[in-house]
Amino acid sequence: MPGRVPRIDAHHHLWRLADRPGRWPPPELAALHRDFTPDDLAPLLAAAGLDGTVLVQTLEDEAETAAMLALAARNPVIRGVVGWTDLKAADAPERIARLARDQRLRGLRPMLQDHPDEAWIADPCLAPAADAMAAHDLAFDALVRPRQLPHLLTFAARHPALRVVIDHGAKPAIGQGGSPGWGEALAALAALPNVACKLSGLLTEAGEGGAEAVRPYAEAILALFGPGRVMWGSDWPVLTLAGEYGDWLAQSRDLVPPAHHDAVFGANAAAFYRLDRP
Repeated sequence: MPGRVPRIDAHHHLWRLADRPGRWPPPELAALHRDFTPDDLAPLLAAAGLDGTVLVQTLEDEAETAAMLALAARNPVIRGVVGWTDLKAADAPERIARLARDQRLRGLRPMLQDHPDEAWIADPCLAPAADAMAAHDLAFDALVRPRQLPHLLTFAARHPALRVVIDHGAKPAIGQGGSPGWGEALAALAALPNVACKLSGLLTEAGEGGAEAVRPYAEAILALFGPGRVMWGSDWPVLTLAGEYGDWLAQSRDLVPPAHHDAVFGANAAAFYRLDRP
């Protein structure tokens, strides 16, 4: 009889304010302006019955990546880390090779969502970094907004050997009535077999509409990418701006057909991030 498919949170964060003076999150985000550690996360994972997580960067700083890898070394529940390096640096391939020596590193993520150059990701000078990531079997997390999706399409199509996942469904403006063209742009990306999408972060974008406002967006993501290329993430602790960990997991389980739970809540993340890789 086959064993139970592990349940994975494919997207969360941890931080210490002492390591990031003057940087995000700002004091006005009172719910986030404190330390969030593995000890804070552990009871949430236990209550939710989750087996592992993917820890994702929040700063453009290799020091944070090193700190996250150290946390993963001490906390086996963190199955993988998505870090950061300057992908346009002249020595980007060497930086990537050095970071990839730590087998806990499973991907890299540039901070694109508020980048002043919306077409940053479509720059051909990213080719050496993208090729190095693919060579080291690393994934690319795309933190983008809907307006950046056409540029992400150019990048993803240019690098078919690189696994790409769209964080938070590209953060459509759910609470403001939606983002024109979001579905069409997402469909173009879904047509590429190397692109996946995270069912994460949407509750924060929903405003007062809550989980029911998220529903049509979640259904669109599942329809476009299919049950084999969608993975669930909490986006905790940013999630706490809109809801609680267990509530978002329960809401997501309601949004995803039960037949696809094994895939969306575990198997897809494990395969995409190579979490079973020694």
